[in-house]
Amino acid sequence: MTGIADQAWFRDPALGRILALLNADGGEARVVGGAVRNSLMGLPVNDVDIATTLTPEAVMERAAAGIKAVPTGLEHGTVTLVIDGKPFEVTTLRTDVETDGRHAKVAFSTDWKADAERRDLTINALYADAGGEVVDLVGGLADIETRTIRFIGDAARRIAEDHLRILRFFRFFAYYGSGRPDAEGLKACSLARSKLTTLSAERVWSELRKLLGADDPGRALLWMRQVAVLTEILPETERWGIDAIPSLIATEKALGWTPDPLLRLAAIVPPDAARMEALAARLKLSNAEAATLKAWTMAAPVDDDMSPAAFERLLYRNGADGIMTRLKLALAVARGKAEGDFDEMARSARLIKLLDRAVQWQKPRFPLNGGDVISAGVASGPRVGELLAGLEDQWVEENFVSDRAALLARLQERVQ
Repeated sequence: MTGIADQAWFRDPALGRILALLNADGGEARVVGGAVRNSLMGLPVNDVDIATTLTPEAVMERAAAGIKAVPTGLEHGTVTLVIDGKPFEVTTLRTDVETDGRHAKVAFSTDWKADAERRDLTINALYADAGGEVVDLVGGLADIETRTIRFIGDAARRIAEDHLRILRFFRFFAYYGSGRPDAEGLKACSLARSKLTTLSAERVWSELRKLLGADDPGRALLWMRQVAVLTEILPETERWGIDAIPSLIATEKALGWTPDPLLRLAAIVPPDAARMEALAARLKLSNAEAATLKAWTMAAPVDDDMSPAAFERLLYRNGADGIMTRLKLALAVARGKAEGDFDEMARSARLIKLLDRAVQWQKPRFPLNGGDVISAGVASGPRVGELLAGLEDQWVEENFVSDRAALLARLQERVQ
């Protein structure tokens, strides 16, 4: 028997209370999905989801004192029970009545096997009962052992139910898979790849961002490229390639960088402002994400031999964010070539110094503003901005040494 009763999260009194509540008087509830999977794989557990034979209304009726019931998705059978601020998502067992590749109409059920078989991947369809014993109805335990990412039943049918499962297949392979992806799943994803265009951009980008945030998404991206799934969602990668990913991942690990999906994205798409603007619009990136890509594409190239003063001028005129993205990508390339190449080793060292300087850099504040120009006798209008820009440009070229008094004197000279 396989069990998870010894896991600290499973011994949480709050979870025990909810399971006892839902298992009483003919009801049955089990922990399902990621918490069970991660425990068996020795990985951290963040969220605990529960499946139950009770209807959503019955779940809400059973919520006792100290348990808040939130109807987060009644039409899909989901109620969130909250104890001491800790949420537990409780979902009624379901069967699919109708699917169109994007949405599903479901009917509530008490059939555990039918509920398991409607899920996507075998490793995501494992349950744990109130005693901590794992219940496997679809062969997930064997796939946990071999780290195989496999669709439940017929792969093509699972994908036809929800086309996003194509990307989920590769995302879960990035996080949990080993070796070569399941051949049937790989083939089904390739054949159905055009269906990805029927999905909302938000769903596609959400799934892709999670994949790019994996500890090492390199193997998943490679297989996505092999079966043309990557080209389907990121045509920008077709001629650019993903060769930079291995050295970027190695650099991240060596230098302790936190995995950054946008940095990984920048490594596999061309640094072209117009194309990145189109990409951001197509995938409906957030304003902050789009701004990050724009800052990278608009940033000036960095000469790793440049002086500290010249680098500070570059940072002032371009902003640090875009420059740091350029430096990180350049550093990854240099480190990838550095083994046995002393020139690239030296270049890597210089790039690291520049990156450290960029991280610590604080933008100086230009001492003058438009009001100072008007106070000097210049009428409101374009000339105010022109004078201010000229003074600021000279101040930057002098490496920010002139103080307010010196700049005001220089302003007076220019308006006379």
